[in-house]
Amino acid sequence: MKTKLIIISLFISTLSFASQNVYTNLPLKKAIEIAKENNIELEIAEFDTEINKLGVKIANGYNFGKLDATLMGLRSNDAGNVFGFKLQSREANFGDFGFSEFLGGVGQAISLSEGNFAKFAQMMGDPAMAKRLLSTTPSDLNNPKARNHFDTKLSYMIPIFTGFKLKSYKEIAQKMVEMSKYDKQKVLAQKLFEIEKAYYDISLLNRFKRALNNIYIDMGELERTTKEMKKEGYAKKSDLLEVKSKKANIERMIIQTKSNLELSYDFLSFLLNAKVKSIKSVPSDAPEFSISLKEALNRNLDIKKAKKGLEIQSKMVDVAKSSFYPTVGAFGEYGSSDNKPFNQFFDHDRYTVGMQVNYNIFNGGADSAKIEQEKLKRLKVLSQIKLAKKGIALKFKKIKTEIKNLNAQIESLKSEVRLAKEIFNTYLAQYDEGLTSINDVMIKETLQIQKLLELQKTQTERNAKILELAKLTYGEEI
Repeated sequence: MKTKLIIISLFISTLSFASQNVYTNLPLKKAIEIAKENNIELEIAEFDTEINKLGVKIANGYNFGKLDATLMGLRSNDAGNVFGFKLQSREANFGDFGFSEFLGGVGQAISLSEGNFAKFAQMMGDPAMAKRLLSTTPSDLNNPKARNHFDTKLSYMIPIFTGFKLKSYKEIAQKMVEMSKYDKQKVLAQKLFEIEKAYYDISLLNRFKRALNNIYIDMGELERTTKEMKKEGYAKKSDLLEVKSKKANIERMIIQTKSNLELSYDFLSFLLNAKVKSIKSVPSDAPEFSISLKEALNRNLDIKKAKKGLEIQSKMVDVAKSSFYPTVGAFGEYGSSDNKPFNQFFDHDRYTVGMQVNYNIFNGGADSAKIEQEKLKRLKVLSQIKLAKKGIALKFKKIKTEIKNLNAQIESLKSEVRLAKEIFNTYLAQYDEGLTSINDVMIKETLQIQKLLELQKTQTERNAKILELAKLTYGEEI
């Protein structure tokens, strides 16, 4: 049984892998299109937008009131309930009041009067007789038989005027939809940043790996040269060991670079929710784009979202003001009752209609305080927008300055890499002629690798800054 489960699991895993898209030589533009369609975080953000859209429908639905259908079944022998059941069913009679026992006392008085009306009137006028009749406790009224009661009704309530509260809530819900779109665009901006950075990182790692491979080939040539020179007695065993050690070190760096490439491809595959085996390389240096600070602030998604929050807070002030308006509502009910469900429905039916006006005269000053509270919240949001603009402006200028400094460093490092390679080749030629030691050659080779590493690190940092600046200035068009 356990073996079967393992086989089924492997089969499902194979099907899952086979169904996943696999991309090779994938261009950046295509990767962005795939992310927009497949990225799970974007899908979650889209759910938030759809949820808020339903919030608009909910807010709008309150304007149309509420219609309820109710079917209630009861059974009781409580005197008040039984009499109420009969009355609601339009079936109450004088016998339910206990008139049968009351009339029995009257009949007794008639019998005693022997048909003499004057005598009957005298007897009925006797206080003792009146007291005895009125003190009769009717069993029909006080001890009725248990009765079933089935009540069916439709109730409809509708707000006519709510002091503009419902209107304000609907507008707030609509602005929440717009705000959720900004949230989705922020997620997309972050995904674009991560995808583009992964592309530049992979491209730089590929170029660094090729440079290391070339150095590894040079070390192989140097190893063969050193072996020949050792045979001729021009090189020592330690020279050969030093070359082999350096070659092994370069091989280790190549393996490490390959591992970093695999991790970068795994991350890119995660972002696209698809397997990426290779990409179409992008330039080592991400292109800069020209944008003014004013335009960047106008396009920034965080500021747009904050402004939308300010609009929502302004509407919350209107909601608080609604407490100073009267509220008007209407009500209608239609139903029928009987001791059997739906029995003689239209014979026992009933209706009730009405309207209610409610006006708050005094609430201990709480409503006024609520308005002031919402106004202060609005001022707080306004201050937060001003602070956000200053913060983003400062960040914008800082990144621009950092990019400028990194550009200068990269130009200098590129020159240093070229010079380090020329110096290494010069020392390598001198070593072939026996004019320098292998130790000097290794030092220059180490310097060459060091400059390559510095250049790759600086280019990676510069690309990240340019992409971060782009993310800062992304607007609604992404």
